[in-house]
Order: sequence, then structure tokens, then C-alpha cells
Amino acid sequence: VQLQASGGGLVQAGGSLRLSCAASGRTFQTMGWFRQAPGKEREFVASISGTGTGTLYADSVKGRFTISRDNGKNTVFLQMNSLKPEDTAVYYCAARSSAAVAPTTGAYDYWGQGTLVTVSS
Repeated sequence: VQLQASGGGLVQAGGSLRLSCAASGRTFQTMGWFRQAPGKEREFVASISGTGTGTLYADSVKGRFTISRDNGKNTVFLQMNSLKPEDTAVYYCAARSSAAVAPTTGAYDYWGQGTLVTVSS
């Protein structure tokens, strides 16, 4: 089982990035994105159900980020718009076998290696 995140990079404030996470080895139900800034704990960003009809977002990213998935490619995406310097972090994708979206790290069984997003002011 492997989760491969990609798409991070350096962007100016107000810009956009699209993260991808390709899952291999099995099909997952709920998938999510978390992030961890230097010196801070890992925090929830967004989660999406297996069918894609259920989503959940952290208040800090609502209206700016959109999570989606392509089950045919076993891939989840995070479209990030109107980026702010405080969005700078390593972004991790995660997956769980349960069908319910969830905002806590402990709810997820598998984790990707992370991709760095840096937003300059």
C-alpha cells in the first residue's frame, strides 16, 4: 500500500496550486489531506468520502481549497486557491478504510510522504 503525494512548490500569496495523491495497492474509502507547519502539530485540511459526495474542510481553508477524487485513477486532489503565507506547510495525504469523512489524524490508517508548499508574501 502506497500513497504518493505530489504538486507542492513555491507560490506567491494569492496564487494557486493543485496537489495530487495517487494510491496504489488497494482502493480506499475516505481520503484526506493534512498539513504540518514547522514547529506545529499536524492539522486537518480536508477529507472526502469514497463516492466523492461527502466532504469536510477545516475552517481555515473553507472557500479557498477544494478536495476531489478520481476513483478510476485512485487519486485524490487538493485544489488550493487564494493561498496565504500561513498555508505554508508540508501537506500529507491519508487514507482510511471507513466510509465516513474524519478530521483527526488517528482516524487514518495510511499516510503518504508529504509534499512541501511554500507561500511567499
